[in-house]
Amino acid sequence: MFQFASSDSSAESEIAKAESMSRRNHLHNEMRIGGLSQRDQNASRRQKSGRRRITTTADDRYLLQCARRQRTLTARQLASQLSAAAGRPISSQTVSRRLLEGGLFARQPVVCVPL
Repeated sequence: MFQFASSDSSAESEIAKAESMSRRNHLHNEMRIGGLSQRDQNASRRQKSGRRRITTTADDRYLLQCARRQRTLTARQLASQLSAAAGRPISSQTVSRRLLEGGLFARQPVVCVPL
């Protein structure tokens, strides 16, 4: 009877191993199928075909935050501020597109005509 009980515990341990392996494989397949990469900084975005984005999701959030705080800055000024923070060049056209995606409009300097 003692021998029978030990075989039950080994069977239980094998079942537990199998369950943990299936859970681990499921998570691995989810990551692979979902198209997310842990190395990529844009983990919240799915991989798409086409050109890669120069700005990360963190850059986009920072840009929108700066644009909301300082509403009078132009797209060119925001681009220079974001370029300094990110450490890589980012064009004002990119900033304009990111502001539009975030629901804000790009600020353009307006020449005042004297009356």
